[in-house]
Amino acid sequence: MDDTESIDFENLEDGAAEAPTPAETPPDDAEFEPVAAPQPEPSVDEEHTASVAGLEAVYDIPVQISAVLGKTTMQVSQLLKLGRGAVVELDRKVGEAIDIYVNNRLVARGEVVVVNERLGVTMTEIIKSD
Repeated sequence: MDDTESIDFENLEDGAAEAPTPAETPPDDAEFEPVAAPQPEPSVDEEHTASVAGLEAVYDIPVQISAVLGKTTMQVSQLLKLGRGAVVELDRKVGEAIDIYVNNRLVARGEVVVVNERLGVTMTEIIKSD
C-alpha cells in the first residue's frame, strides 16, 4: 500500500474532495540526518574584512617600489662618454604616465608630483595582472 494518496481533480465537485491523509509517521527509532540550513552569501564588507585580517601577517614585510620615468638603450661606448650635464633621452614624452613597479613587477601608472620640495608619484591607474 502507498503511503500517499492522490486526488482526482477531473471528478472534483465543489468541496467534495477530502484532503489527503498524511503519510504514516516514521517510527521513533528511525534515523534521520540533519539538513543544514542554507548559509547566506557573505557580503562584500565581510569578505573585505576577512581578506584584510588575513593579510596582517605580511604588513611588516618590506617591498621595493620603483617609479620609472622612461627607458633608453645605448652602447657601452656611448655610456662611457657621458659626463656631468649630459642629457639622456628617454622613451617617454612630457606628461605621459610613468610606470610604478613593486618588487620589479609593474603594478600601476602615475604622474610625477612635487611634495615639500621632493618628488613623488600620484597613482592614476592600477594594472591588474592575471
